[in-house]
Amino acid sequence: MKKFIETLKNCWKVEDLRMRLLITILFVALYRFGSFVVLPGINPANLEKLQQQTAGGLMSLLDMFSGGAFSNASIFALGIMPYISASIVMQLVAIAVPSFQKMQREGESGRKKIMQYTRYLTVAILLFQAPSYLLNLQMQSPGALASGLSWSEFMIPATIILAAGSMFILWLGERITDKGVGNGISLIIMIGIIARLPQAFFQEVGSRFTAITGGGLVMFIAEILILYAVVCAAILLTQGTRKVPVQYAKKIVGNGNSQYGGARQYIPLKLFAANVMPIIFAQALMFIPLAIVQYSSENLGFIARSLLDNRSLLYNIVYVLLIVAFTYFYTAITLNPTQMAEDMKRNNGFIPGVKPGKDTADYIEEIMSRLTLPGSLFIAFIAIMPALAGLLNVQQGFSQFFGGTSLLILVGVVIDTLQQIESHLMMRHYDGLLNSGRTRPTAGISAY
Repeated sequence: MKKFIETLKNCWKVEDLRMRLLITILFVALYRFGSFVVLPGINPANLEKLQQQTAGGLMSLLDMFSGGAFSNASIFALGIMPYISASIVMQLVAIAVPSFQKMQREGESGRKKIMQYTRYLTVAILLFQAPSYLLNLQMQSPGALASGLSWSEFMIPATIILAAGSMFILWLGERITDKGVGNGISLIIMIGIIARLPQAFFQEVGSRFTAITGGGLVMFIAEILILYAVVCAAILLTQGTRKVPVQYAKKIVGNGNSQYGGARQYIPLKLFAANVMPIIFAQALMFIPLAIVQYSSENLGFIARSLLDNRSLLYNIVYVLLIVAFTYFYTAITLNPTQMAEDMKRNNGFIPGVKPGKDTADYIEEIMSRLTLPGSLFIAFIAIMPALAGLLNVQQGFSQFFGGTSLLILVGVVIDTLQQIESHLMMRHYDGLLNSGRTRPTAGISAY
């Protein structure tokens, strides 16, 4: 505790870091305030059915990532997820379309162009999602609209407000990245998730001391211990690496003899190189059945009902298969063993005991294959932990913190933010946040 208090004092002493922290807190407070500003023309007292709809199933995930703004019919109801969807699409386009591949190789200017296209795509997605959200709101809570207004008159201005609200969140995230601490987009997602934690926690505490769920204090302590174990596993997952030694040769001439020597470096191959992206991809696909049947929920077949229930066996089997498949896919497109081998050969580097060129590429690919399978199964296990927690009668709101995208984002963003704060402290010759030294980076977790 003394170490923590001393670190806070050091953060306040560094003027640049103090300003960055204050700016981050201010922008986060603006985001949370906007989450409670209801759309003009909506009566918040008549949103009970919408809030019931988001209390469970896949809709609860949408509400969680928006920090409750979805169920509040807030101006920030669509949150930052349309931008995340646009970013995923642009990553795939940058792999498949040669012109975008060329942009990526142009450095900073190319990155800015791709970011601009991502914003355009975000607006297009918002103009599609906003009317869909309003139609769902009309069906779930037809009496939510203030008297004297018709839904036809309300749709266009409300669509503009919802789209502008999400773009404002994006602007806040970019300002946090530039002027604050941490990755702004990831911080906003994390804050939205954490905002649901206190309510979910107290609901779970209350449920454990009722006659319905039972278990009492013992079961609640067991839940906390399991949650702690899962968090530790997620930290190991995001930081676990396999280091491949690389020797860089340099010709040394002395005493009439020539020999080769040079510094040895390491290629850190991550246990889970794809990070949280396969879960996001898989969840995006699992939302498709919801988008198809959310307006016609009557007389659904067994398969459709199962795919709409994120605790059903069929849903989780499909979910795991998609995560494993996307892990291999995303690892293959982000790590190119052939390119890595060519770069090493160009710089007179080689892996001891392995011939340069094709043999080196095959060696790296073999290691990545060995890492990807256990990594994908590990991340799939964490992803379905909320469903497993449901078997212990854990409330759905609280079970979302036992795994999945929410847990990995929380762990990754916290570590990444602490690392940035520690870097500022180290630059001014202050002690870092941890007694054991610097936190290790978790690139990719907060890469939005």
